[in-house]
Amino acid sequence: MKRILIFLLAVAFVHALERGRDYEKDKVCKELASLGKDDFTSLSMVLYSRKFPSGTFEQISHLVNEVVSLTEACCAEGADPDCYDNRTSALSAKSCESDSPFPVHPGTPECCTKEGLEKKLCMAALKHQPQEFPTYVEPTNDEICEAFRKDPKGFADQFMYEYSINYGQAPLTLLVSYTKSSLSMVGSCCTSPNPTVCFLKERLQLKHLSLLTTMSNRICSQYSAYGKEKSRLSHLIKFAQKVPTANLEDVLPLAEGITTIVSKCCESASEDCMAKELPEYTVKICDNLSTKNSKFKDCCQEKTPMDIFVCTYFMPAAQNPDLPDVKLPTNKDVCDKGNTKVLDQYTFDLSRKTHIPEVFLSKILEPTLKSLDECCHSEDSTACFNAKGPQLTRDLSSFIEKGQELCADYSENTFTEYKKKLAERLRGKLPDATETELEELVAKRSDFASKCCSINSPPLYCNSEIDAEMNTLQS
Repeated sequence: MKRILIFLLAVAFVHALERGRDYEKDKVCKELASLGKDDFTSLSMVLYSRKFPSGTFEQISHLVNEVVSLTEACCAEGADPDCYDNRTSALSAKSCESDSPFPVHPGTPECCTKEGLEKKLCMAALKHQPQEFPTYVEPTNDEICEAFRKDPKGFADQFMYEYSINYGQAPLTLLVSYTKSSLSMVGSCCTSPNPTVCFLKERLQLKHLSLLTTMSNRICSQYSAYGKEKSRLSHLIKFAQKVPTANLEDVLPLAEGITTIVSKCCESASEDCMAKELPEYTVKICDNLSTKNSKFKDCCQEKTPMDIFVCTYFMPAAQNPDLPDVKLPTNKDVCDKGNTKVLDQYTFDLSRKTHIPEVFLSKILEPTLKSLDECCHSEDSTACFNAKGPQLTRDLSSFIEKGQELCADYSENTFTEYKKKLAERLRGKLPDATETELEELVAKRSDFASKCCSINSPPLYCNSEIDAEMNTLQS
């Protein structure tokens, strides 16, 4: 019950603090009374860290302190009825000051031109882009215990901040559960006669929750960036590339299944949503694909459902089989209402034949498929297809060719070998370039490849970087 209360608080908390509604204030006051100040403060730290992952620890701490102070004062017996609205208005106003101690957001100045409730609503909508490259590194046991003994509360706040800004796309209930469990482990082990043995034992117990949290962060982050339909497209592309010997009927239910799970669980109030859904999903993965591909068969031998999921998630694209060229579907096929799988089949066939990462294919396929669908709703679908088809084919071919050039040799080699081959290719392509220019280009291109040329590359970062890199290529 307390876990559900925490989530209810989270929802009411964000809205109430920034909207100042009486009924929401009542909810927050009840949860403050139920959780107590310490748990309320901890939840505030997680909430605002995940909302503003670009904020510094000091900025988030300032905001949390203000919020807790405001809530305590306005929920106290005999508090002025206008306390909540006045204090939340003051909080919004303080965010607009040039020397505001709160997290900085590029949208803040525009919000500050508004008044009253409109300003609060504008402020409430602000959130930073999620961290797509987690940088959190767990300290050593000795470092953890030294920091904990020196300042237990300071250590806890810093940990909740660090972990939440890095894995903030995981469901809130999971994030709260993991951070609380980790801090409980630290409290137990740093006061234990044998901390090393204690940490070993406790981390083993926490392994499942840790994996569940970090993997949920990954799949929810992609869902947040892509939305439901593009997420479905993305998962279809990945499955097609990982197991090109399968059929559409094998992988389409899996692409739709994982999309349904993230749409249901990423904002769920239930802590066990992911914990319940992912194991059931891995059974379907193994049922559909373990006989189609030896790597999937190996993954399905892992001990736990979570280990199976991790194994299949990080599986690289398979070598492309020798398949016929894939042509754009005809208007007759695309517009046939009784044949709903035409665009899925086209996506599947193109993906399993094309050796470029999903972020590239999703980027070019989304507008391509949209254009084909739009033709079906035009007055003359045949004329529309005849007019758009050739250009869509040219754009697609050009994009894929450039993508293959940008990611050539990356997935088949170690990073060192890849850089050597990249340098050789660039030297042959740019014979007049100086060594310094070549070194800079190799460094830039290899950095791009390390972030955007793997099967699970982050979509928000890579979307703009792909455009920038493609513009540097000779057409």
